[in-house]
Amino acid sequence: MIADASKSGVAQETLQNAVRKGSKVMTEQEARQVLGVTEQSTWEEILQKYDNLFERNAKNGSFYLQSKVHNAKECLEEVHRVKDQSSAG
Repeated sequence: MIADASKSGVAQETLQNAVRKGSKVMTEQEARQVLGVTEQSTWEEILQKYDNLFERNAKNGSFYLQSKVHNAKECLEEVHRVKDQSSAG
């Protein structure tokens, strides 16, 4: 079912809904572990890891891991946004 859904574009919407409904907030440390990045990693490196892991799990049909990867990227996106704002001021 997930494989069929990803072909029709429904998987992305379902993934976003699953992320919103998740009760556990991912920590920055966990997000870095999921994506395999460090505090020194650039945003571009983080996005490359995200794209690679998200696509790999889309092909293999692991919705759970795909959700973890998506949550990790969103967590680190927020961390980078806060750091950018604090360094700009």
